[in-house]
Amino acid sequence: MRRAVTVGLVAMALAAGACSTTEGGQGDTVSAGPRPSWAGLPDDPRAGGFLGWLRPPAEGAAAGQPGAPAPAPEPATTTTTLPPGPPNYLAHTMGQVSPALADMPVRVYVPNSDAHTLTVIDPATFEVVARYSTSWVPHHVTPSWDMTKLYINNTEGNQLTVLDPRTSKPVETLDIIDPYNLYFTPDGTKAIVVAERLQRLDYRDPHTWELIKSVKIPGAGVDHMDFTHDGRYLIASTEFSGHIVKVDNEKMEVADYIHVGGLPIDVKMSPDGSVFYVTNQGTHGVHVIDPDTMKELAFIATDRGAHGLNYSRDTKRLFVSNRLAGSISVIDPVRNEVTATWKVGGSPDMLQVSTDGSQIWVSNRFHGSVSVIDTNDGSVIKVIPTGAGAHGVAFYPQPGRFSVGHNGVYR
Repeated sequence: MRRAVTVGLVAMALAAGACSTTEGGQGDTVSAGPRPSWAGLPDDPRAGGFLGWLRPPAEGAAAGQPGAPAPAPEPATTTTTLPPGPPNYLAHTMGQVSPALADMPVRVYVPNSDAHTLTVIDPATFEVVARYSTSWVPHHVTPSWDMTKLYINNTEGNQLTVLDPRTSKPVETLDIIDPYNLYFTPDGTKAIVVAERLQRLDYRDPHTWELIKSVKIPGAGVDHMDFTHDGRYLIASTEFSGHIVKVDNEKMEVADYIHVGGLPIDVKMSPDGSVFYVTNQGTHGVHVIDPDTMKELAFIATDRGAHGLNYSRDTKRLFVSNRLAGSISVIDPVRNEVTATWKVGGSPDMLQVSTDGSQIWVSNRFHGSVSVIDTNDGSVIKVIPTGAGAHGVAFYPQPGRFSVGHNGVYR
């Protein structure tokens, strides 16, 4: 039986214009160039392209008042042994980084959406080792399916910047319209560009980047997704319409959708593949969705502004960043219960877990920084300044056979 969800009014502050200041520092520069014009294209529901997010009230301002926010190469291989018992389709992410990636330095990549920069951090020392200017509005850093490249998603610059993870340097720029986010089908045969502004998913050849088919998504704000364990379907959120959408990857067409209201954001398949978790920044919790029937099975209340999702290294805990509350909730994905909520401060957005599982690296969207959190007790180990609009943080490389995209989702 579907659990009723009370959806309250959600204030959104739509700010126009972007900061064009770039940071100085180490590294080469990929010039942002003149800001693109969207004349003749559909309106951007984010009003300014990247600031249509919920913001916490300005200090001293009450909510609602002025100042308030309102085929392909072979994948990397591991020696992971599948555990006995129920299936765990994420089991390959529980092991060590593949030997094929051994020559890649471990780095944390932070795209700063408002500053149009990329910050590169050495997680062993917490030091910033490089900083690059990017094209307009970088949102995520996405590992390629075969895990040999990284792509900076410059949504308003209509470009993917290719990084060599062995050097952490930009090596190429691809002209791709509206790459807010980027995914790859689990079989590696298709890239999926999330064209949020255009309200569609663009299936492309991952080698030539030629368009295969565009799929119009019902509702505005298609954002994040994950794939069923067999790769046949994807489940995606539409932030500004309150929909959760199911798309057939073979037919490349919408198969079904459900309306949950609020502001659905991040999406994760459960380890056993039976349900999907979808955060909702407007209703402050996580929807549990049956991907076969597209029915809501439960709603797990977390804290204000539930936004990002990621699993612990053993997949026994699901971490939820609560962007408005400055906290991280811990969910048991077997019982679907919150077992802890850690007050970490900042504005936690996207999450990545370190290779050994001891740390969470989380971007602070409204604080221009990244926080390093101890996964044992939720204590804050370090806060590292990056740049305005810190967003889709990627800790790389990671365990897994291949990448299905976003800022690092592996199978």
